[in-house]
Amino acid sequence: MNKTLLEAPPEDPATSLGNLPLSISQVELITGVPKTTLRYWERVFQEFLDPDRTGGNQRSYTMEDVKRILTIKKLLKIEMYTVSGAKRRLGLPQAQQEE
Repeated sequence: MNKTLLEAPPEDPATSLGNLPLSISQVELITGVPKTTLRYWERVFQEFLDPDRTGGNQRSYTMEDVKRILTIKKLLKIEMYTVSGAKRRLGLPQAQQEE
């Protein structure tokens, strides 16, 4: 047996997938957040959630984006914050006429 294989710690899946681009459909499956909601959150939380775009203008998410989406989901769906409250909690600027 190779001793280095036994000593190597298991790799964190989120870290190993960190640089792989994910489509909006893949992110929907991973997070359980519908595509329409993801697009809305990108507009409302644009300072916090801003995925890259491909040459064909398709969204390209990273695992860091997925973590941010799950944070927003937790604030809005589990902790029951309003959008304005979630933005305050994340330290984001507030719009004049929001909600």
